[in-house]
Amino acid sequence: MADNQSGALRNVDKDYQSTLESVDEAEALVLRIAEEAGFGEEDLHKLGMAVREAMVNAVVHGNRYNLRKKVHVKLVTEEEDLRLTIIDEGDGFELSELPDPLAEENLLRQSGRGLLLIQAFVDEFSMHKAQPPMGTEVNLVVHRKKTEQ
Repeated sequence: MADNQSGALRNVDKDYQSTLESVDEAEALVLRIAEEAGFGEEDLHKLGMAVREAMVNAVVHGNRYNLRKKVHVKLVTEEEDLRLTIIDEGDGFELSELPDPLAEENLLRQSGRGLLLIQAFVDEFSMHKAQPPMGTEVNLVVHRKKTEQ
């Protein structure tokens, strides 16, 4: 693992196709940049799972695999943080509109827990309808942990 304690600043702004291959590409890009910025192995593992889940949601639930729609990914590394925004071009929804995945009637459903997982793996999470044209915007922040020298 690279150990860049400088917290090098980096900006990436990229559009992805609405395919599952794009999920892999976005995850690999984010992990490479996070590693270069000095994020540790545990943070990389959690970040990878959060990015994968958010990208799958954007491709599958947001854009519904529509190849005319893109998933926009913006990544910024700062001194101590990695900030990631993922925006789909679907109909959009608010977090408050989703049923509680931990409610008894939803426990056996096949979907609905991904957002809980994302929230468990990042330090900050927000989600809301994107500004026009439309879609859902997911914002993730991971704080780089200081390592003992």
